[in-house]
Amino acid sequence: MYSLKTEHSFDSAHFLKGYDGKCSNIHGHRWRVIIEVMDAEVGENGQTRGMIVDFATLKREVKEETDAFDHCLIIEKNTLKENTYNALKEEGFKIIETEFRPTAENFAKYFYDLFKAKGYNVRQATVYETPNNCAAYYEV
Repeated sequence: MYSLKTEHSFDSAHFLKGYDGKCSNIHGHRWRVIIEVMDAEVGENGQTRGMIVDFATLKREVKEETDAFDHCLIIEKNTLKENTYNALKEEGFKIIETEFRPTAENFAKYFYDLFKAKGYNVRQATVYETPNNCAAYYEV
């Protein structure tokens, strides 16, 4: 079995509504996203001969997807009061609403599912919130 990994990072803020602790306050992270893809065989012909995927394509797509979250406030939908949300938007802040609580675990599954839907044979997606703490998602 062959595998390859690529990673990209982004800086953003989030908070965990309903959390009993410091993470209930808005705080920032340098998130690192690592996508690992796999295959039993390498390509035999053309551009991807000897490869499982074109690194350049995978790197570009990981960068595009992670750059979308760069320098923004990531919130779970409906976790800010409408007035607060509108005031932040009026000030021009970039806010991204997710359908999930913005934890490392949920982001790992989000990126796994995203790249699987793009046609990659994803082995694992790993998301670091800090240099020492990460969550990974893979299917058995």
